[in-house]
Amino acid sequence: QVHLVESGGGSVETGGSLVLSCAASPSLRSSNRMGWFRQAPGKQREAVAAMMIGGTTGYYADSVRGRFTISQDNAKNLLYLQMNDLNSEDTAMYYCAAGWRGWVPPSMLLRPDSFNDWGQGTQVTVAS
Repeated sequence: QVHLVESGGGSVETGGSLVLSCAASPSLRSSNRMGWFRQAPGKQREAVAAMMIGGTTGYYADSVRGRFTISQDNAKNLLYLQMNDLNSEDTAMYYCAAGWRGWVPPSMLLRPDSFNDWGQGTQVTVAS
């Protein structure tokens, strides 16, 4: 099991930027894949971005591609989500997720059921 704690959420104006962090314990390498998901009030949880641990390729939802960047720092056991050009549709609770059960192909990384452990979330609010 991997314990995840997100941070970095907050309120920002349209067009602004935020960086979310996810601290993983005991380590990022306790998993083979990690991702960011979000859930707005009254909506289902949706994928934002994901990547394989030790990899450099990020996989993105169409709605954030070109604006968001996922990255990892294995020395610090941190997963990041750089979010630029934010708009009101990005307002949601953002969750970090770790997957360690089995292996999942890249084509399935943007599915919540590909992940086993979840953080408590950090709120992002974009003022229109």
